[in-house]
Amino acid sequence: MAKGLGKGLNAFFSEEKATEEENIQEIAVEQCRPNPYQPRKEFPAEAIDELKTSIEEYGILQPLIVRKSIKGYEIVVGERRFRAAKKAGLETVPAVVREMTDQQMMELALLENLQREDLTPLEEGAAYRNLIKELGITQQALAERLGKSRSHIANLVRLLSLPAEITQKVNDGVLSMGHARALLSLEDESKLLPAATRIENEALNVRQTEQLVNRLNHPVKEDKTKESKDIFLEEREDVLKQRLGTGVRIKKGKKKGKIEIEFTNDDDLERLLHWFDK
Repeated sequence: MAKGLGKGLNAFFSEEKATEEENIQEIAVEQCRPNPYQPRKEFPAEAIDELKTSIEEYGILQPLIVRKSIKGYEIVVGERRFRAAKKAGLETVPAVVREMTDQQMMELALLENLQREDLTPLEEGAAYRNLIKELGITQQALAERLGKSRSHIANLVRLLSLPAEITQKVNDGVLSMGHARALLSLEDESKLLPAATRIENEALNVRQTEQLVNRLNHPVKEDKTKESKDIFLEEREDVLKQRLGTGVRIKKGKKKGKIEIEFTNDDDLERLLHWFDK
């Protein structure tokens, strides 16, 4: 268990085995309800099926931790085992009943998933955010409580501010946390989705993504003098197009330039040459 859990949570894991075994009860599956504070939102069917097979052969080796509720029991730890047991057709599951607050329930459920590394980055970030809100503590205080670095918690919470399309790519493993952190630095939110698409299509690494974000944040400013000259040339092009009745392009370099005039056939060329002979 992660260090710094506080006296309340440490108590759930420091009791002697004999005492815990005495408290194990067989509780009807139909009386159990999922943890309303469960940070994990997805339970892969394949993993549940594997656990179901194990339960059918060996039974449930570790009891669930539950708390009493108005309508039965709420699962604090062991929802995967509960889902697999239900799928295996078990009528009861072994469980240890604990008294705990909503905050303790939320924190304990998060810790179980963190230890197993079961959470997606988005689920983990949402769990941290909820704990900070419910416990009324800072990111630093939560980091010390869970044995995590403050930057780890801060980065995952910030991840929630990205568009859903991007966070889904992070959850799916298309983009890494490094990519997400780089995108969080993008100042113009309207450029987030196009940037994420480019990262995916061009298989940019984190360093290349940081460079892309830097370019988007600091675009090269066009020379106003050059811009004014371009407008002048465009006006001259329009005048020539009207007079010649064909496409005209004026290109100007540092020391010289050129005018390109389009013609469609020999007759059109003769018409243009005649115009210049006037």
